[in-house]
Amino acid sequence: MAQTRPIKKALRYAVPATVAGAAAVTVGLVPALATPGDPDLPKISAEELITRVAASDARHLSGTVRITTDLGLPALPGPGGGDSRGGEDGARGADPRGKLMELASGSHTLRVAADGPDRQRVSIVEKAAEYSLVRNGTDVWAYDSKSNTVHHTVLPEGTERERAPRGPEGMTPQKAAEQALKAVDDTTSVTVDGTTKVAGQDAYQLLIEPKQANSTVESVRIAVDADSGVPLRFTLMPKGGGKAAVDVGFTEVDFSKPDAETFAFKPPKGAEVTEERFDGAPDGSAAPDREKDRQDVPSGLKVIGEGWSTVAEFTLPGRAADGVRSPEAQEMLGRFTDEVTGDFGSGRFFGTRLVNALITDDGTVYVGAVTRDGLVEAANAAE
Repeated sequence: MAQTRPIKKALRYAVPATVAGAAAVTVGLVPALATPGDPDLPKISAEELITRVAASDARHLSGTVRITTDLGLPALPGPGGGDSRGGEDGARGADPRGKLMELASGSHTLRVAADGPDRQRVSIVEKAAEYSLVRNGTDVWAYDSKSNTVHHTVLPEGTERERAPRGPEGMTPQKAAEQALKAVDDTTSVTVDGTTKVAGQDAYQLLIEPKQANSTVESVRIAVDADSGVPLRFTLMPKGGGKAAVDVGFTEVDFSKPDAETFAFKPPKGAEVTEERFDGAPDGSAAPDREKDRQDVPSGLKVIGEGWSTVAEFTLPGRAADGVRSPEAQEMLGRFTDEVTGDFGSGRFFGTRLVNALITDDGTVYVGAVTRDGLVEAANAAE
């Protein structure tokens, strides 16, 4: 699809203001979520459909979202490597950054609501517990009923939504669609592939297919509400075949304005509350020592390639690199990685159904949604 200047501009605003939150990516629907019988809708081009998504002015939304992720990874524990309480620091059980890790595998049901860009609510429904993340203006509350803990952040006035604390509020069809549409360029084929029904709504299906052979992505399918232009379903299929690697979509959706009480929150009696400043300092304490933290942060981030074959290159910090070289680490890596060699030297390859990584013996990491050969090519090119 030829990319005209108006379309490139439209893609930057591809997700309407109804998105419940501040970040993230991922995921399609299981067949049970689609009603049999495709609706008969007027013909529309891919360019027109993308423009409709960008022009959507839907500001209100509520409903239920089902998300399933299958990257070929084991279920991930909560913060601290234990249960949702986060080890000794129980208050970390409500930290929204940890919840993102939990959503990276398995199936989850979310209840979502949005009233414009500054009021959102997402609740993760579990068998015997519930986790809720609520933004109401500059207040961001996260509550974990299992550990009876609360995490509270007050955002500065005028804070951009992209700078707000990241968490499960971004795991919606809209956010997933936003990330996919950002990748649309001349390395991509974009077509309208028929119609469908999602959560009772008539929808067009936008099909995105990478043209680059080294991509691990077979296709991305986005179901777009025919009336509002809101993405209702997102399905990412890997080249390896099988079921979707990431799958998220509405099972119920309502575009009317949610009740104001939906976004009201008061810590339950007896709950342990952690207050965190926007600079990351908890409980009003001094801000973290950023200089010290940099010693454990990967350095020299570079981007190799373009489009769907993009690879990120960075260097492990000293202690991490030394740890990887240790006999114990090498023995462990040998259990779930493969040795690879090239002009760059030698290293270990770690693969999933979607994202792969190559760690060289000198501590350089190459990671991306590309094949093993693609990572080796990137490492060779960097050398």
